Amino acid sequence: MKEIRIHGRGGQGVVMGAEMLAYAFVLEGQYASAFPTFGAERRGAPVAAFLRFDEKPVRETHQIYEPDCIAILDPFIAKQDAVFSGLKGDGIAIINTPRKRLDVWPHGLNTLGLVDATALALDEIGRPVVNTCMLGVLARVTGWVKLESVISSLDMNFEGKLLQKNADLVRRGYEGVTVFTKE
Repeated sequence: MKEIRIHGRGGQGVVMGAEMLAYAFVLEGQYASAFPTFGAERRGAPVAAFLRFDEKPVRETHQIYEPDCIAILDPFIAKQDAVFSGLKGDGIAIINTPRKRLDVWPHGLNTLGLVDATALALDEIGRPVVNTCMLGVLARVTGWVKLESVISSLDMNFEGKLLQKNADLVRRGYEGVTVFTKE
């Protein structure tokens, strides 16, 4: 079983992104479970979502303390050391940031994907909602889910022009991420 922890802020589409990603795994014949946790339910408040997927039914419903992958949708959250806590020794992180590198390589991190998803989202959909862009990034960096499955999962929340723009945003995230591996 693989476990993904997604961090962001209210309004960035953290929960919706986790649900679409779970659906993308289901489209590929996997079992998946996604659920959120958050404090004050308001725009801008910290939000985390958890996703598990496997070839066997996923029954665990507790928070993820030792993720295989961490997705960080808000660049300021990436500055908090605690966000990387528990990352497995061969861990993967994807971060929405305008930065081109990290000053400190977090413990447990093996593979890192950096992308300015906010700039891409503003350009593509006119709003700083980065969830779909980061789904494309996750597909590219992890290789766990196909780009086509992620794009197919979008129709659970979007239609018409917004569906097309978000599909384009997924592609731009997939193509625009810079990937680093631990030396």
